[in-house]
Amino acid sequence: MDIKIQSVKFDADAKLLNFIENKINKLEQYYNNIIGAEVILRLDKSEASDNKVVDIKIFISGNDLFAKRQSKTFEEAVDSATEALKKQLVKVKEKQRKK
Repeated sequence: MDIKIQSVKFDADAKLLNFIENKINKLEQYYNNIIGAEVILRLDKSEASDNKVVDIKIFISGNDLFAKRQSKTFEEAVDSATEALKKQLVKVKEKQRKK
């Protein structure tokens, strides 16, 4: 699977990049035909402590799935977004089984 990670206006460290890749690779347990993923990491300009924003787009044949989460840490946001994507992938797989 091709995973592209983009951090806007900052450099993400290797530990964070590995964490994201591992989380996204685990999504293949729920759906085998994932073509690729695109992850965008941003810092929100708000004064709130939960200013880390993660956008994850998953490419599957015939569809793209998307999740956006905001949290205190990028790891928390990635966890939350991958959970949402997991649910979406399970729904897609169930729909395909019914056909």
